[in-house]
Amino acid sequence: MRLSILCFAAGIAFLQQQAALPESSLLVMLAVGGTMLMLAPVALTKWRHAVLLVPIGAFLLGIAWAGGMAQQRLADALPESSEGRDIRVVGVISGMPQRFENGLRFDFTVEQAEATVPSQISLAWYRNWRSDWEEMPEDQTTAPPQLHAGERWQLTVRLKRPHGNLNPDGFDYEAWLLEAGIRATGYVRPAQDNLRRDAFVMTPSNYIERWREHIREGFLRALPERPYTGILVALAVGDQRAIDAEQWRVFSRTGITHLMSISGLHVTMFAGLAYALLNWLWRRSPDLMLRVPAQRAAVVGGFLAALVYCLIAGFAVPAQRTLYMLAVVAVALWTQRTASASRVLALALLLVLLLDPWAVLAAGFWLSFGAVGVLFYIGGARLGPAHWLMEWGRAQWAVTIGMVPALLLLFQQFSLVSPLANAVAIPVVSFIVTPLALASILPLCGFLLEPAYLVTAWLMAFINWLADLPWAVWQQHAPPTWAWLTALFGSAWLLLPRGFPARWLGLVLMLPLLFVPPPRPAAGEVTLTVLDVGQGLAMHIQTATHDLLYDTGPAYTLEANSGNRVIVPYLRARGVERLDGLIVTHQDTDHSGGAESVLESVPVRWLMSSLAFEHLLSAAPVEARPCQADQAWEWDGVSFEMLHPPSTQYEIPTRKTNDMSCVLKVSNGHGAALLTSDIEALSEQVLLAHYGGAPGGKLHAEVLIVPHHGSRTSSTSEFIAAVGARDAIFPVGYRNTFGHPRPDVVERYRLSGATLRRTDLEGALTVRLTPSGPRIVAEREERRRYWHGR
Repeated sequence: MRLSILCFAAGIAFLQQQAALPESSLLVMLAVGGTMLMLAPVALTKWRHAVLLVPIGAFLLGIAWAGGMAQQRLADALPESSEGRDIRVVGVISGMPQRFENGLRFDFTVEQAEATVPSQISLAWYRNWRSDWEEMPEDQTTAPPQLHAGERWQLTVRLKRPHGNLNPDGFDYEAWLLEAGIRATGYVRPAQDNLRRDAFVMTPSNYIERWREHIREGFLRALPERPYTGILVALAVGDQRAIDAEQWRVFSRTGITHLMSISGLHVTMFAGLAYALLNWLWRRSPDLMLRVPAQRAAVVGGFLAALVYCLIAGFAVPAQRTLYMLAVVAVALWTQRTASASRVLALALLLVLLLDPWAVLAAGFWLSFGAVGVLFYIGGARLGPAHWLMEWGRAQWAVTIGMVPALLLLFQQFSLVSPLANAVAIPVVSFIVTPLALASILPLCGFLLEPAYLVTAWLMAFINWLADLPWAVWQQHAPPTWAWLTALFGSAWLLLPRGFPARWLGLVLMLPLLFVPPPRPAAGEVTLTVLDVGQGLAMHIQTATHDLLYDTGPAYTLEANSGNRVIVPYLRARGVERLDGLIVTHQDTDHSGGAESVLESVPVRWLMSSLAFEHLLSAAPVEARPCQADQAWEWDGVSFEMLHPPSTQYEIPTRKTNDMSCVLKVSNGHGAALLTSDIEALSEQVLLAHYGGAPGGKLHAEVLIVPHHGSRTSSTSEFIAAVGARDAIFPVGYRNTFGHPRPDVVERYRLSGATLRRTDLEGALTVRLTPSGPRIVAEREERRRYWHGR
């Protein structure tokens, strides 16, 4: 059974890696064939090897199950014709609304719509009636109304199909939306008929969500403006967005992120307390004991307590896994049967994947089942119980070693202080903070929030101290597949029972994971990566031994920007420990929005820009240089030339900061790339006047980053002809409100004979200048999955 469940899971994981879904007829054939193979031992009783067909059948059934569920979900789609236009919808707020600096976000279940709309969408209601860069009239800058889970609203919305930035080793937002069942995102438009139709729609899920919201708001009222209130909210109702970004950084550096969500440990603890309490109470009544034994009654009570906690907490994968494991244990105890630990874990895995075949796309799925699997692995071969302190230390050691390969593969880092942090935090959070937080929900018990917060504050003082240690976390590049698989085998070998010969070989097998360097261009070669940051620009230029960042993309919110969300994780995954140079081309926030985050996170040798440096220099000490024409340097046989702005332009006030953009030409023996940032027609004329417009001249380049994202104020015919690019790259955001690139500009490049590339349609673009011409790899082709928009 266990092998068959693992093969079923493998079939689901295989399907989720496909670029396109199989046809319905093929899925039916796989389901029929898989079922027949599963039944082979029954039908072929005389063939003793028929049992070997069962795992193969389970694998085929996994593919068929995941494919059928995916087809059903993808069918609930927003037509392209409905994108970007106002649509009136009626529906119910299906989850707790989330506050952010510009308004509210909430999930919305659509009941009626004047056009074809998916049943589940995610909406933002902006405080100042704007979305992204879209300006709204001054008389409509009002705050959104109070929203609550379970309310029915009529709204005018503007939607788009699921779309997210896609970068090498980056987060797949579209996969996350698919797993969450959200098939369109958008925002509420200003309209007179936006109105609340019903204060509450009575369904079980709405009752649960309203209850969760009530608990959250009660915590926020009882502990207003306190730094760690969000932690208690997350532990009680699973609202992880209540924890701010800085605290998540601390948890990541100390390896206790799993504790600040509803982990299996919390659910087990709560069920154990309920079991012990009910068992004690049941034994006080002889009549009840005669009807049902206390142990059986306590098992049911413990399971029901775990179910209630999971529902309050949002039913995340770790909570699901634990609930299903407790269900198997409860059934075994009730029926007085023995269930092995591995069988319990396998059944929990099966139930999770039957309900949510996209769970395999989430890092939490692998970490949750992996950690429990490691504990079962080290406990299965023990001859007898040891001292509890030794068992606790062994568990910490095993989970730390066993999870290193997964953590480096998924996040390119692991905490070196994690064993110490967890040794303190696990008992404090699980046996003190969480019980107090949950008990405070009960009537007349609200006063328990204060001691819960006090203990949390004491714990965080210790955790912050650990996080501030300079060696608290190991960060490195994303390991190659062979090194990761070798390390996985090595960690399993290392964790074998004491006395097993040559366990030290496990450490040897793990060394490539940590010390094999990432690939870099050869001398004289250069790689340019145009990152997918939305409506903005950020480029990484890499030679054999040097790294340059050209622009840093936009700021998204007060806390989130392309620096901390895209660039820094990308650089870490690529093994870039420092930048030899950072060029922030001009002042516009779609090019400079991530600069401070980059400077705070990555050592930078020098900073070059046309803007004032003061606010950037406050982020980190760095040598500052103004960019100006005729600057040049060479790294590893690759030439870098600054072509704009002229030094005299700093003395002349400009109407637009775009005209101060730093224009860089990167070339090697095989070709050149011209990086133009946001220059407009005026700057193009300056370049043509200074360098000439003859084909094959100074401005010629095989690859052109199209000026100003393809706006109508740039890309004159003379400039396009002077560059003569074979490939023109438009760094633009999906359905951006500026309408970039403009159709007439796109047509000019098409007529020039250039191949047109776009980050909104292709994701990040990696350019290599080769003897046969530019080689460009699109991330959406490299990581194509069936849910990605084409």
